[in-house]
Amino acid sequence: AEWSSSPFQQLSGVTQTCATKAVGWVNVAYFCYPFTVDMFYTQEDEGVFPYSLPQWPVLYFEVLSLDFWQRYRVEGYGSLVLPTSPGVHMLTIPTWRPVGLGPVAEMRRFFIGGSPELEDLTYIRIPSTFKGKRLSRFGFRTETTGSVTFRLCCLQQSRAFLENSALRQRMQSVLDRLGGFSQQSSVYNVLEAFQRARRRMQEARESLPQDLISTSASAL
Repeated sequence: AEWSSSPFQQLSGVTQTCATKAVGWVNVAYFCYPFTVDMFYTQEDEGVFPYSLPQWPVLYFEVLSLDFWQRYRVEGYGSLVLPTSPGVHMLTIPTWRPVGLGPVAEMRRFFIGGSPELEDLTYIRIPSTFKGKRLSRFGFRTETTGSVTFRLCCLQQSRAFLENSALRQRMQSVLDRLGGFSQQSSVYNVLEAFQRARRRMQEARESLPQDLISTSASAL
């Protein structure tokens, strides 16, 4: 409930169809499908934050296959929690698919197409309609199918970070000015001390006898 998005933000999509190629003993499909999602987190009560951390957004995905006869099959479901740190992340998520009871369902899937599907994708993790404390999946048959690799480039912005950064910049500028003033004042102090020493030398020279000054000058 603390996460929101723009009303014009597209939160779901379908990739293009991609042919697989054999890499060793595994068939790999390189979708290279770019997508962008902007999410906003609003913290209403600051006093609760240290004790209740926000739940990060979750990405749900479904993998389908399409054969020569235009028959669709569900190949796997999966989900991932978006990284909490900014930067580039490579995440490989394993997938699974529901399995029907008995061999007839698998034969129907192989010859006719179609397979058991999830009506609610949130059932991949915790269903949106779940209200209890313990979630049981007893009797729900699945099998592992493969994996999907995501390359995520995450960027985080915070108004609090901006305010702190601006404050640090202002403090740094003040310190720079103070440092300049201190350096300038130290130069003035040196010049003033030199002027005082010069005046004292002149006063001492004037107080000496004239014959001593002439003798020292001729010796030099």
